[in-house]
Amino acid sequence: MKKLLFLLLFTTSLFAQQTEFKEGDLIFQNLKCGPLCDAINEVTYGYNDLNFNHIGMVIEHEGDLQVIEATWPKVCITPMKDFLNKTTEPMYLGRIKSKYSKLIPAAKEFAIKQVGVPYDENYLYANGKYYCSELIYEAFKAANKGKSFFYLYPMTYRSKYTKEIFPVWQDYFAKLNQTVPEGAPGCNPAGMSLDLKITILGPITQ
Repeated sequence: MKKLLFLLLFTTSLFAQQTEFKEGDLIFQNLKCGPLCDAINEVTYGYNDLNFNHIGMVIEHEGDLQVIEATWPKVCITPMKDFLNKTTEPMYLGRIKSKYSKLIPAAKEFAIKQVGVPYDENYLYANGKYYCSELIYEAFKAANKGKSFFYLYPMTYRSKYTKEIFPVWQDYFAKLNQTVPEGAPGCNPAGMSLDLKITILGPITQ
């Protein structure tokens, strides 16, 4: 009985330990930002069927581990604590597999050069702006000597339940005087969480 109790306490303490981040880690979040975040979740599939609508990359900057992200209104470097406090929803940690880790320094260098670039509210690839997963895609593409590391897919704005264009997206793009870019190349955090070059280490504990 004592042995079983010790094992239980030991196992619990292991899971309670604070997550250790490494440079190049990807943090997947499910933000609660209203209808737009809900609309992203409505049309994307993530690891273990989880919802992810934002992603950032861990970098060492000014002596601390921080997170570089493409968020409104521009690409920025966010203190780790502030990034983790964006949501109370479970966050998941993705780690680039070791055989690709040599790309991380160059990916970081590229991403830092994009600080200040406007957020891509149009969700169009290669238009001089970045949405969150697009920044990560481009950073690792640049590090991979211009060859895609992650993948671009035809983007869909159709509900995964009804298969129709989700009404929130119709309203969103109408306000931008833009047609819904159904089928245009792109990427998203949920889809990126399924990439085989990433190991999902599990939920983040703080």
